[in-house]
Amino acid sequence: MAQQESRSVDTTKVLNEVIIEAFQYDKPLSEVPASIGLLQTKDLERFSNTSLVSAINTMPGVRMEERSPGSYRLAIRGSSLRSPFGVRNIKIYWNGLPFTDAGGNTYLNLLDQNSFQQLEVIKGPGTSLYGAGTGGVLLLKNTPVKSGVNISSVAGSYGLMRYTMQANVHSEQSNIQVLYAHQQSDGYRQQTQMARDVIQTQADFLVNDKGTLSANILYSDLYYQTPGALTKQQYDDNARQARPTTGPNLGAVDQKAAVYNKTFYSGLSYDYQWNERWSNKTGVYGSFTQFDNPAIRNVEQRAEQGMGARTNTQYSFTKGKLNFGAEYQRSFSPVKVYDNNRGQTGAMQTDDEISINTYFGFAQAEFYLPANFFLTAGASINKLNVYDMTLSNSPPTDGSHKFGAVFSPRIALLNKINPYLSIHASYSQGYSPPTTQELFPSAGYFNPSLKPEQGKNSELGIRGAVLNSSFTYDVVVYNLNLDQTIVIRHLDDGAEYYVNAGRTKQQGAEIQLAWSPHLSTQSLLSSLKIWTSYTYNNYTFKNYAKDSISYNGNKLTGVAPNIFVGGLDVSTQLGLYINATFSYTNRIPVNDANTDYASSYSLLGGRAGYKKQWQHFSLDIFGGVDNVLDVKYSLGNDLNGPLGRYYNVAPGINYYGGIKTGIIL
Repeated sequence: MAQQESRSVDTTKVLNEVIIEAFQYDKPLSEVPASIGLLQTKDLERFSNTSLVSAINTMPGVRMEERSPGSYRLAIRGSSLRSPFGVRNIKIYWNGLPFTDAGGNTYLNLLDQNSFQQLEVIKGPGTSLYGAGTGGVLLLKNTPVKSGVNISSVAGSYGLMRYTMQANVHSEQSNIQVLYAHQQSDGYRQQTQMARDVIQTQADFLVNDKGTLSANILYSDLYYQTPGALTKQQYDDNARQARPTTGPNLGAVDQKAAVYNKTFYSGLSYDYQWNERWSNKTGVYGSFTQFDNPAIRNVEQRAEQGMGARTNTQYSFTKGKLNFGAEYQRSFSPVKVYDNNRGQTGAMQTDDEISINTYFGFAQAEFYLPANFFLTAGASINKLNVYDMTLSNSPPTDGSHKFGAVFSPRIALLNKINPYLSIHASYSQGYSPPTTQELFPSAGYFNPSLKPEQGKNSELGIRGAVLNSSFTYDVVVYNLNLDQTIVIRHLDDGAEYYVNAGRTKQQGAEIQLAWSPHLSTQSLLSSLKIWTSYTYNNYTFKNYAKDSISYNGNKLTGVAPNIFVGGLDVSTQLGLYINATFSYTNRIPVNDANTDYASSYSLLGGRAGYKKQWQHFSLDIFGGVDNVLDVKYSLGNDLNGPLGRYYNVAPGINYYGGIKTGIIL
């Protein structure tokens, strides 16, 4: 666990050295036998500071979409096939504690961009150490910062406004961060207003020379309207309209379609170093979410209560280390569904109480072998139980489903050929049971026949640096075979349900290149970086049929075969800087039959400003533009949408400007 880093409370050391925490490696990336994406504060702040979408999409193999302000969808290597909205099949941790609930759903949109300073992405199954999920894992982390106060404000097109206030207290004994952030937008489309308020505290306290107590506390109040997807004809006629009323079927505006989410989350963890060899980190968390969703078909109200714990013990020895531990999560959620009478609750349709228990044990050993070989072998055993009581039936009925225990191994090998070149290979198995929303879809019934996905992933990668370390590269190829792939279906009225779709074969390549020359102190430029990332996805269905029609060989729904992103980052000794980004996304199949596609598109954007730091004061004044070419494109398509309702237009050309000031104590 290498806990000394978190206890040293030395801001300079922590900020100047990037240690990868994924799979408990606590090593530089060159010694990590896994495909990892990394974003730090400087990467997150290349854009408008109002959305994670652009920053996350710079990483190959990772795709984030925003169907409307506040409505995120996240995919790692094609995992969005199961997500009509939100984040599923991806496990997210915040400072070492689960942020994903026991049912497999994550409200990532509750967080502000300043809620964390570092983001790591594990691409592919992380089940051996993190439990259920074949898509991947996100690790969100707060890092120590200098004492001071920061205030920022951003305004932009379509009523965009964001302001934040953050206070940081840093000492030898503690690090405390307190954040308030407000963001709102009128949205580009009809029925896409959004507002969010976040209050957050993260603190680390050095209890003694061996122990650190950490706390995460979050309250988020999120509201966003949902416009609904459009048919191709509606999209061509007026892409900015919400889903319209047609005859007796009311549209998004008339039904006041929106999401109201108020969540409180708190967690405590204790990190203890018994001696040079033994250490342990144990944490607990609790959460409560009030979720109201007047949709076009109905009104859903949930009161979600969650709790969980995770413990990890590490033993370090001369030629390696051993990690072992367990994680437990429980959720209880009363779910009431009503008729939607123009935004007001009508007659009750269903009334359920859903309980979920999930737990797993894990162990992982690392061995430092001769000739700079590093071997990792790990595994977990996972268990999930789901219980449902339907109170709206007379008499009430109950149902349950206990998923069998699943063993998920991982083995990885890395050879560090020299300080500038390493090669790694790995094989892992992943397990992803249906989420709560998939077992209890909007179609209004409990579906115990839905089976977990089973994935087998193998990958080979090479990373290194040449030209005196000014040019870096990271290349990975992989093959993921999924059995019992879960895909979304729709009834004619738009209700969702899910089925297992045989198998999928997912082959791909991810390439990341960067050139950052060493500049003289006499140069006008203080830094220069030219970078690019490329994602190749060759994903196809296998053994999959619907209504006696075979889809074998069809491209996987919702996945672009080719994605290219490139950028230029320049800063000068005077404090002037510019960040420019170009991206190309191939056309995307939006139904399993591959008869309909969302068009390919190219985007260009940039940010320029003046940034300077003095002894006790910092200033950043900036402005930018997104979608400079004013391209019309659909982002966050409704996959397999009924009656061809797939398309959600993204904003055209839009502008923003802002200022960030800080007082350093």
